[in-house]
Amino acid sequence: MVKVERRSCSRNRGDQEPRVGAIPQIDFAELEKISPERKLNISNRGCVVIKNVVPRDVAEGWKEEVIDYIEANPQTRGFPAKNKVVYELYWSKSQVKARSHPQLRQSLAFMNSLWHASPETRISLNQNIMYADRMRIRQPGDAMFSLGPHADGGSLERWVDKEYSLCYAPIFEGRYEDFDPYDSTHRVNTNMEYYESSGSCNIFRSFQGWLAVSEIAPKEGTILFAPLIKIVTAYWMLRPFFDENDNLNLDSSFPGASPGKGQEFNSQTHPGLSLDDLMVPVPKVQPGDMVFWHCDMIHSVDPVHQGKLDSSVFYIPSAPLCDVNLKYALTQRETFLKGLTPPDFPGFPFGPGETTHVGRATPRDVEDIGGDEALQEFGLSPFKVQPSTSGEAEMVDCANKTLFY
Repeated sequence: MVKVERRSCSRNRGDQEPRVGAIPQIDFAELEKISPERKLNISNRGCVVIKNVVPRDVAEGWKEEVIDYIEANPQTRGFPAKNKVVYELYWSKSQVKARSHPQLRQSLAFMNSLWHASPETRISLNQNIMYADRMRIRQPGDAMFSLGPHADGGSLERWVDKEYSLCYAPIFEGRYEDFDPYDSTHRVNTNMEYYESSGSCNIFRSFQGWLAVSEIAPKEGTILFAPLIKIVTAYWMLRPFFDENDNLNLDSSFPGASPGKGQEFNSQTHPGLSLDDLMVPVPKVQPGDMVFWHCDMIHSVDPVHQGKLDSSVFYIPSAPLCDVNLKYALTQRETFLKGLTPPDFPGFPFGPGETTHVGRATPRDVEDIGGDEALQEFGLSPFKVQPSTSGEAEMVDCANKTLFY
């Protein structure tokens, strides 16, 4: 364990130099013919910008439409309450149209395809489940919506929950080079809320993501990554067992982790990361581009929006069909049909959500944009994916019986 921590820390320090080009970029039109080398680079980095997922004018139109929706419904909640940046909206027509768009769904499918699992694992990486999340409109000068370096998906859970810890078994066994960040075999049964918390995500998001509906550039309210997924993860998973001098330290502390909160990082808790050098901002994106990052990825947000225009995104992750996601989808479907807040978010299950909102989306909007395939992702039509493994066949059959029979 001592040797692997020092190897990962040394590799991490040595790989901090190249920042230009550290975050891969690819055009949507190139996804079908992407070379193995470029695909491997995306996997190694753990993040990617997919350009031109939807036409610029379409994305900009969605932003204008959601602004109209907010103005038509002044009861819309958000935070900070006095100067909203993140809006508690899930079922606006704009958001639902975006989630239903064929090219956006193809992008999610590509991200899921970077993963794999044992043949017996109950997961369909060929079938995405749509996860309804919020949207952000961050105005120039804003310093309230500031997120320091962190990783989602719980904190202590990664060490405490047995299935979760098995995802990182090679790291703990001194074989961090054999750690596979894209093996979903144990991810599908993890408990990411071992310690109850508010605002945590209870599904397996293979990649978190957002769709840009405005131009967003470095220092203008964008996101930053630590784009070395294997090495960086190995370091911070071993960090609780070492002191600041990389000497073995088996006390009970877990730097940056506490019950009911996400995993946080700073120069005191994780000095070996040299975060000021490690964190890389996403290159400038245009409306219609998407940004994705691995579920273990350390990420942060510009502390101050120094640009001149708003920085606006719709949060849309990739989430393959598996038991934990199916359980969530069953409840989420009911919230969509009734206009309620989805299960992971403030206001569920008793808040008004968007029940009184004028002009919210319906299943017809899903079908009009994406047809039956989009309805499947929303849990509104039986899954028709052809299974390629025994585990996938079990999962698809279970999902259809749970949702429709």
